[in-house]
Amino acid sequence: MKKKRRKAFWHNIKFKYKLTVTNENTLEEVVGIHVSKLNGLSWLLSAVTVIFLVAAIIIAFTPLRNYLPGYMNSEVRAQIVSNALRADSLQKMLERQKLYIMNIQDIFSGKIQVDTVQSIDSLTAIRSASLMERTRKEEEFRKQYEESERYNLTAVNNTPTASGLIFYRPTRGMMSSNFDPDNKHYGVDIAANPNESILATLDGTVILSTYTAETGYVIQIQHGQDFVSVYKHCGSLLKKEGDTVKGGEAIALVGNTGEKTTGSHLHFELWNKGRAINPSKYIVF
Repeated sequence: MKKKRRKAFWHNIKFKYKLTVTNENTLEEVVGIHVSKLNGLSWLLSAVTVIFLVAAIIIAFTPLRNYLPGYMNSEVRAQIVSNALRADSLQKMLERQKLYIMNIQDIFSGKIQVDTVQSIDSLTAIRSASLMERTRKEEEFRKQYEESERYNLTAVNNTPTASGLIFYRPTRGMMSSNFDPDNKHYGVDIAANPNESILATLDGTVILSTYTAETGYVIQIQHGQDFVSVYKHCGSLLKKEGDTVKGGEAIALVGNTGEKTTGSHLHFELWNKGRAINPSKYIVF
């Protein structure tokens, strides 16, 4: 019975049908094609394969690949950062020009005396309110405040500056654990999918790329302005010690290696001058 069913099945698939095109007036056969179900299925699979290959070639060898997640090259990324810096510079220039025009208008209207202007450049950085003399109450309040804050050590700002630096988010995912130095948790945990790309948060040089029993695959990068970023519990490493990397470049893959781990995630730390700092102050997770 099985052999009969198998033969019937193959006979049904290989059975050829004739498709004809007939002239309606003369009933003469114009075109005749013999087609089976197997031939139709073969042509369909061939067409799908060709379409897939053409689409893959177009994406791989054209700039369209830059729109895919994780495939943006370093040149395009550097151009985006440069354009962002230029836009910020243009915004500041427009603000200075706006202040300059407003101060010139105040000089023409008589609100600001000409002899109070020290230089032309000062018109782009100050407003008329700063040229006015302080009242007696303002002077007394200023003296009292300065005297009360003279020996206040809490006024010292220990937050390191990161002027001109643009931090990249190390990976896509949800933050599962916050920065908690009191409990010796000197970074943040980001729950992510396995084999998700881990990106360098800044330009720098790889100073450590190894495996430890406690933290699994770990990689450290030295950045400018004394910043060091640490990536722990990686699934695999893509860079070795001494490699230079660009901000946003893939350096490892998310994994679940090491002893102190609770699933597929990335433990990310940010250090400055030997002191752990909260990455959330510089990166939006």
